[in-house]
Amino acid sequence: MNVERLKALRSEHVLTLRELAQEAGVSKDTIWRLENGHSEAHPSTIRKLARALGVQPKELVRTRGRDA
Repeated sequence: MNVERLKALRSEHVLTLRELAQEAGVSKDTIWRLENGHSEAHPSTIRKLARALGVQPKELVRTRGRDA
């Protein structure tokens, strides 16, 4: 997961952890762990976050020449 992109999108949408969690249907703790590199996102979580942030899931996936 591209944590910098997740943080940037959350900031652009002016959402708190709690607000994004409610929009995406995931826990606030899950987003905190993702943003702080303590956890890897499950594909369904990536889809939920992308939907809540109005982007395609691939925008949240880290790429370095290939999908991670």
